[in-house]
Amino acid sequence: MIFYYSGCGNSRHIARRLSEQLGERLAFIPDLLREEPQSFDCRLERSIGFVMPVYAWAAPSLVEDFVKLTEWQHSEGTYIWAAFTCGDDMGLADRRFRSLLEKCSLHLDAVFCFVMPETYLCFPGFKLDSPQGAAQKIRNAQNHLSTVGDAIMMRKTIEDTVRGSAPWLKTKIIRPLFYAIMTDKGFYTTPDCDHCGLCEKLCPLKNISLQDGKPEWHSHCTQCMSCYHHCPKNAIQFRKLTLGKGQYYFGKSLHEDKD
Repeated sequence: MIFYYSGCGNSRHIARRLSEQLGERLAFIPDLLREEPQSFDCRLERSIGFVMPVYAWAAPSLVEDFVKLTEWQHSEGTYIWAAFTCGDDMGLADRRFRSLLEKCSLHLDAVFCFVMPETYLCFPGFKLDSPQGAAQKIRNAQNHLSTVGDAIMMRKTIEDTVRGSAPWLKTKIIRPLFYAIMTDKGFYTTPDCDHCGLCEKLCPLKNISLQDGKPEWHSHCTQCMSCYHHCPKNAIQFRKLTLGKGQYYFGKSLHEDKD
């Protein structure tokens, strides 16, 4: 079983490819969170994987909520792994996630990191990769997939990470500030909005509804930027921080994985 979350498609692509390689079922975490409290019997699975983006150098809060809210019937023989996608580095995301699993009596056997095209633009100085840079990151990730799949099938204990500079500061200090400050109150639409409703359809948390044809956000945002990047008119902006920065989602130029 592979549990995954994705906003702009990078992690969805990785999850799908590993699912195909490993012959594992996929489960979309936001859908599971909308159901009754979950109970999952790890003893029925040879391996369990978690695939997710890195938000503020940690697992997204909704992924952490899913782990905490699920009743896990664990088995010491189940191989558990996590794959993170990030624009540049992951900080101590894996260590924070490992600690969370341990509180649920689960162990993390392997960690993998895929550096993928940047999607987060709501901080000053944050910008998209160039088309060439994004394409190179995707090629590198494609090459890494087979190695990761083989390691999972062989049940290897691996710590494949890209921590970056000052990882402790990023995960321990900046992350809590990020979730305290960066709410969806900064999102708005420009007059270019054509009321297509795509943002409402694609929001993984169902946090957007249309009022008089325009999107409204309802304070359950995880800053995935899916609404911003998928808007066909680039009419969704966040304060003044995203103006003129362009858009990206996996498949935008590759013509795949758009759903």
